[in-house]
Parts: sequence; structure tokens; C-alpha cells
Amino acid sequence: MPILDTLRPAPNLRVLVTAGANGIGAAIARAFHEAGARVHVCDIDRSALDRLTAELPGVTGSMADASVPADVDLVFDDVQGTFGGLDVLVNNAGIAGPTGAVEEIDGPGWERTIAVNLNSQYYFARRAVPMLKRSPAGPCLISMGSVAGRLGYAFRTPYAASKWGIVGLTKSLAIELGPHDIRVNAILPGTVEGERMNGVIAARAATAGIGVDDMRRQYLNKISLRRMVSPEDVAALALFLCSPAARNLTGQAISIDGNVEYL
Repeated sequence: MPILDTLRPAPNLRVLVTAGANGIGAAIARAFHEAGARVHVCDIDRSALDRLTAELPGVTGSMADASVPADVDLVFDDVQGTFGGLDVLVNNAGIAGPTGAVEEIDGPGWERTIAVNLNSQYYFARRAVPMLKRSPAGPCLISMGSVAGRLGYAFRTPYAASKWGIVGLTKSLAIELGPHDIRVNAILPGTVEGERMNGVIAARAATAGIGVDDMRRQYLNKISLRRMVSPEDVAALALFLCSPAARNLTGQAISIDGNVEYL
């Protein structure tokens, strides 16, 4: 096979993207759709889900809170009924969680962050793996982590803890599932431009007692390339990880962040 052809995912992959109606998830859903995959997304936001499925004919969707096992079961009922199997799971669901000193963060804020960011990845993986084991298409599981999964992140301890947990889950599943030819990798985005990051910067600015513009400059000054990444940058990496060119990439936590030096 010509090497350029190996950079493209196989056609007709059956792909599930969690939290796939907004932000990075929607960019990944669009990218796989454009590459000829059959895509199913789930999301907690009904209006965003309706917009995405209207925008991308053929993409199907389910309403779900990714942290609720019963909702996850319903998503897999839909996937099985629509696709009859699964080749790729993109575990993308996540929230920013609370910002503040550890003594100021309440239990529900901590627990909700862990539930959405980490527990959801377990719930989806445990249901997806039996389907991936039956896939003939070089199955892949992609976990959405964060640069906060390789660096400490003061005042964002619930978020950082959940993202470090995702790296541990990814590396463990890669070992467990490698004999079944299932590749498992984590993508660690850095500062991703968009409304969610705007909210994070505003909250961090309030905690630090400085202006939002000053906080934004602080974020950019920590990045070697002095720019944020886009959701499309992350989507391109997800496509590559599911291509034949990445057939020997597994158990990796791959940063796409312009080289964030510290947080």
C-alpha cells in the first residue's frame, strides 16, 4: 500500500464519539464523517445533538449523560441496532470541574468531575470492548485526556486528577487488549480555543484576582508556540490514530498542545 494511503482511516469504520455534539467531540465526528466513516454520537445537550445530526446526514445520535451507566447501556443498544457492531470508540466526554483552592472545593464538585471525566470512560470501555474484539477493522479506543494529565494544575485538582486517571486507564487497557489487536491511546490536548476555554480562563482569573486578558496572556506565555490548538487539530490526530499508519501505536499518551511547558 502506498504510504500516503496508510494515513487515511479505512472506509466505513463504525465510530462512536461520546459528548460528540459540541467542541472537540463535534470536530471529531465531522472528521470521521468526512473520511467516510459511519458515525454515532451521544450527548447530554439535545439541541446540539439535533443540530449536528441535521448538519451531517447519516450521523446518528443518542441523548445520554455519560456518567450514568443506564444511559450508557441505552447508547450501546442504539449502536448495536444501527451499526451491528463497533470499530472505534472515542471516549471524549468531560467537564472542566470547579476552580479553587482544594479546601474550597466541595465534595459534589469533586465527585461530578470524576464521574463525568473518568467513570464515564470506564462505563463506555466496558461495553465497547466486547464489540471491538469482534471488529475486523483494526479496532481502536481513543481516550480524551488533557495536558493536565501530564502536569500538575494548581486550583484545578479535580480536573487534573481525573485526567491523570485517564492516562493510567489507557496504558492498562493497551496491555490488556493488545493480544486482541485493539489499540488504545490517549490524546492530551492543551489549551483548546473555544467557549469552554474562555470560561476556564475567566474562572482562573477570578481566583487569581486579575483581569481576563492578563490571564489569557499567562496561558499563551506557557505554550512554546504561543498559540492555542483548535478542535480540528485534535480531530486530525484522532483520524491518524485510527489509520493503518498508526498500526503499531498503542499505550501512548500523545500531547497536542504546542508544548505547554507548565500550568
